[in-house]
Order: sequence, then C-alpha cells, then structure tokens
Amino acid sequence: MTGLGDTIVVTINLAAVTTVCLVVLATPLAWWLSRGSGLVRDVVTAVVALPVVLPPTVLGFYLLVAMGPNSPLMAVLQPFGIRTLNFSFAGLVIGSILYSLPFAVQPIRNAFEAIGARPFEVAATLRASPWDAFWSVALPQARKGFLTAALLVFAHTVGEFGVVLMIGGAIPGKTEVVSIRIFQMVEQLNFAGAHLLAGGLMVFAFVVLLALLVIERRIGRAVRD
Repeated sequence: MTGLGDTIVVTINLAAVTTVCLVVLATPLAWWLSRGSGLVRDVVTAVVALPVVLPPTVLGFYLLVAMGPNSPLMAVLQPFGIRTLNFSFAGLVIGSILYSLPFAVQPIRNAFEAIGARPFEVAATLRASPWDAFWSVALPQARKGFLTAALLVFAHTVGEFGVVLMIGGAIPGKTEVVSIRIFQMVEQLNFAGAHLLAGGLMVFAFVVLLALLVIERRIGRAVRD
C-alpha cells in the first residue's frame, strides 16, 4: 500500500482538472451542435462519440504516438522546451479530456435542445442579443445538463484505465491512478488491497449515479413548480 495516498491524490487531481476543462470546452461545442443539423454537425457528433465505442487502448495508442517526441505536434512544441507529453500529468489530462469528451458534450447538448426555441424568441422580442440570451436563458435552464456532465466526467475519469496506462506509464506519485494500482495489486496477488480499492470505486460509482437521479428529480420538480 506504499504510496497509495499519492495515487489517490493524482486520481482526484486528474478528475478535477479534466472536469473543469471539459465543462468549459464542451459548452460551446454542445451549444453549436444543438442549434441545427446537417452533415457537418453529424460528422462532428460522430467524432465526439468515438471514445464511447473505441477500445481505450486504441485511443491511448494514437495519443502515445501523437504526444511522442517524433510527432509533428511535438515538433511545434519543442522550441518551447516540450519534447513529449507522454508519461506526464499534462499528457494524462489531454488523454482524459478526449476520452471523456462525449460524457460532457451529450448531457449539455441535450439540456440545450430541451429548452426549445420559444424562450429565445421571447428574449429576442425584449431586444436581448444572442449573447445575452445565451447567458440569461440558455445557461440557467441547462443547469441540469451541466451538473450531469460534471458528475459523469469526474466519475468516468476516476475509473479510467486503458488510456492512462498507455500514455502515463503508471509512474508512482505522477501518473499512477487508482485503477492502475488495482491492476498492479492483482498482479502481485494482493487481493485484500485490490478488494479495498475496487470496493471503494464501486461505492463511489453508486453515489454518483444516485446523485444524478436525485438531481434529475429535484430539478424536474423545480421546473414543474
């Protein structure tokens, strides 16, 4: 169990940073996807949903190549002293953002689409600009989607394994997360420690799902009232 505290801290930090970044990045993307249809939007929707159907090791492999020292991306960053993002916390964040992107975009997009056109038409009659309508109408009414996205992304990031193992290398105190520690414990036949951590993740997942149900019920009740 040596270094377990560091592993938990890395896991929580990764989940927190990924959640904040994804809520910020997913909001404009979800808004754009919710405002119409067409081939371009369908293509973008499919790309966003890819991590749901792709094996994590596939995404992890291509990220490993893209963030390696010989990739075109790193050639752009090398003048700034960055040779590779593999086996670093920053690399884990990038991988987690891409892997959890659909879990942020879809709930927020659904929330935006559920608002409908009528509130924006009313805002327009009151001479509100599209920017004002977005801040005063769309964001407040989509709060359920934001809460759902934040909880799903945080929980999904905590449970990541394939992607973080491929690009992180399980460096203790730096890129080793709880899911990797469980795998290592099983390899070492430390089933007692694996039971403890795996049980903790199961309880955490249950609490997140329960919180989502409670949030959905309370916000739905508030809307009806």
